[in-house]
Amino acid sequence: MRDLLALLTHLMATLARLFGPGGVKAVVAESLLLKHQLLIINRPRKRAPNLCASQRLLLGFWSLFLHPRRILRCAVILKPSTLLRFHAALKAYKYRWLYSRPQQSKPGPKGSALELIRAIVEIKQRNPRFGCPLIAQQLAKSFGLEIDKDVVRRVLATHYRPDRGVGGPSWLTLLGHAKDSLWSIDLFRVESVLLKAHWILVVMDQFTRRIVGFGVQAAAVDGVALCRMFNQAIAGRGLPIRLSLDHDPVFGFERWQANLRILEIETIPTVPHVPISHPFIERLIGTIRREYLDVVLFWNGRELERKLEAFKIYYNDYRVHQGLDGNTPGEMADAQTPVPPASFHNYAWQSHCNGLFELPIAA
Repeated sequence: MRDLLALLTHLMATLARLFGPGGVKAVVAESLLLKHQLLIINRPRKRAPNLCASQRLLLGFWSLFLHPRRILRCAVILKPSTLLRFHAALKAYKYRWLYSRPQQSKPGPKGSALELIRAIVEIKQRNPRFGCPLIAQQLAKSFGLEIDKDVVRRVLATHYRPDRGVGGPSWLTLLGHAKDSLWSIDLFRVESVLLKAHWILVVMDQFTRRIVGFGVQAAAVDGVALCRMFNQAIAGRGLPIRLSLDHDPVFGFERWQANLRILEIETIPTVPHVPISHPFIERLIGTIRREYLDVVLFWNGRELERKLEAFKIYYNDYRVHQGLDGNTPGEMADAQTPVPPASFHNYAWQSHCNGLFELPIAA
């Protein structure tokens, strides 16, 4: 009964304040002021409250709606020095706003130039499978501009919006494909349009990352077929001193071992069951699959050989390599003269592999 009488008394006092000179604003401000002070006092740490700038601002703002006599009664933790400092801060901001010189532009980094942003976005749009490190190296190769891959990532995150459902080559590109020292070797298998398995032997120069050649076999691979594929891959080129290969059972055929002994090539086997011990050739196979063979079709082994030869020319002479500091494998192998950089204001696009890859060049 006592609580009910106290509640009714508080209700009548609140109604009296609503109709008084302070009005609704004063009542609401006083209630918020008290609640905010209680939240600060009820912190779990038993020590003097340390008010931050936002809390001081809220307390000072709500006190503006109260009568000076009510402030003394409502100020549980609010000190007069807080109001004085708040008033001094307002005066300082007033004169700073009135007499300070307006800034013409926001200070700090200006961001990438519009020409650079346009070039990055166009490279990504024309080559959706290119990553940020490859795009940065391609810009350094084409325009002579050293740029960090994180800058490319931020530009693409802000300005590049890939089209949904567009993940492969255009119909024109697809129809264009339908008509027509130490080395490492490895085998992998692909499927034709008729779902016939074709084995590919890839030979790679580990030092220059250059593709030496490909050998294609449509049937099962034995010792004789493996020797023929290897001779096809290195046709017209010299012989390596050493050959790195994994522990695939196909490399254990006697005919293959005899062929290596005749050619006087020393074999260096990798660690068994550890693919990372053969990293360069494994990554090359992944690049061939991801960037090329997964998005093109072929009918037979002869057509597959032509497509692989086109990709070898692109990979060796035009595609920049992360492990070569942005150079191409052809430049590392033949010490070619670097191509002069292009200008962002005047450059063209060079097509490779029937339009599957497009790289910027000097116009």
